[in-house]
Amino acid sequence: MAFWTYILRCADGGYYAGHADDLDRQSPEHLATESETGGRPAALMWSQNFPSREEAVAAEMQIKNWSRAKVQALFQKDGETLSAAAKKRFTEPFPRSDVSANSASTRNERVETPVFVLVRPQLGENIGKAARAMLNFGLAEMRLVAPRDGWPNPSAGPAASGADLVLKQARVFGSVAEAVADCAHVYATTVRKRGVTKPVLSPEAASREIHAQQGRSAILFGPERSGLETDDVALARAIVTVPINPEFGSLNLAQAVILLAYEWSKGMDLVSPPETGLDPPAPQGEFEGMMMQLESMLDKAGFFHPPERMQSTKRTLRTMLTKPGWSSQEVRTMRGVLSALEGKKRRR
Repeated sequence: MAFWTYILRCADGGYYAGHADDLDRQSPEHLATESETGGRPAALMWSQNFPSREEAVAAEMQIKNWSRAKVQALFQKDGETLSAAAKKRFTEPFPRSDVSANSASTRNERVETPVFVLVRPQLGENIGKAARAMLNFGLAEMRLVAPRDGWPNPSAGPAASGADLVLKQARVFGSVAEAVADCAHVYATTVRKRGVTKPVLSPEAASREIHAQQGRSAILFGPERSGLETDDVALARAIVTVPINPEFGSLNLAQAVILLAYEWSKGMDLVSPPETGLDPPAPQGEFEGMMMQLESMLDKAGFFHPPERMQSTKRTLRTMLTKPGWSSQEVRTMRGVLSALEGKKRRR
């Protein structure tokens, strides 16, 4: 079975990268409906098949880090060039980011992606939601310690909302010690110290450590009802605690996972929503025209009363209306609104 990575060009000129199991059966419109394009009309610009889902997802992650300019430049060359660029650098499902360091030698080292260990999870739905949270931030290695309802769990798939890769690769262990045996650094997430004396870190501080140190790191998450037990925490080198409302310190499993995954992702080169530049403010003359029109209408309506406060009221209006920094389009739109209210524009 082949797995596909594809690029859609949307009606607004943007691009969307995704992956699919059977591209031949899916039209661009269907892909657009299922994807983050929100159903906007889209055209299939490029596709490439891969022998495994992991490679297709890896190529998708690579493409999503590209700028629109890079995608357009590759389109102007040829499909083979784009395919080669999509495959470049990936020898594993997800890329590892360069370590931020002072020396050139350490700057070229690679960060080991952390392992997320769910200890005695109870509900399949929560395992699926945790997988979804992980994959959102480029993490794919989940380990399960003695899941209550066994594994695989049919309830996990629907809750994962497409993060099947994480569930497929999930490994099951009989104890926490076995699950973290290959990890040099272990962190336990808990709101209580559980009678053990260990360093207590925020998610942000723990993530910085993980990025800076060599060797694999594991983050432990306890069962939904009671959290990690003291013996579980004893295996960890540090405790990770989320600053939280002391009167309501209840996080569900997926919430805890997404907080740690997000903090770790800050050190990675993941895709961000494209920045949309704001239109520059309109020339002062256009703004003055709008103000004169508004003041004229208000004067006719008897708004400036008593007359001795007219100038003060006009200054207040001007102060209010200069704060947004109206663009030319916004000024034209507002003048159209004023004209319509004044009766100068009629519906045809």
